Amino acid sequence: MAKRLTAVFMALLIVAITATTMAASAINKDGYYKGIKLCGKVKVVDHFPDIKVKIVDSFPDLRVKTVEHFPNHIGEWQFVEYGEDFTVQFVESFPDIKIKYVNSFPGVE
Repeated sequence: MAKRLTAVFMALLIVAITATTMAASAINKDGYYKGIKLCGKVKVVDHFPDIKVKIVDSFPDLRVKTVEHFPNHIGEWQFVEYGEDFTVQFVESFPDIKIKYVNSFPGVE
């Protein structure tokens, strides 16, 4: 009985760890969200964004550094009015990704 209980507990633990790891971030390790490379020129919109974003202080999916020129690395965003690579809408509920603004070391957690 004890061996069976231990086996069931271990199986549940493995499933829980796997589910937690899979749900940890919507962004892959290379810095892409649904095929969008999360660097470049970004336009803020009110409707029909490519990505819904929530700004957080802890446990972000992506650390973002705003730059004026050459946003070539993951997490470097240059905000523009036109010529964007992708669009974002800032939301409080049901975000696609969570970001934290940083001054250094942008990128995926």
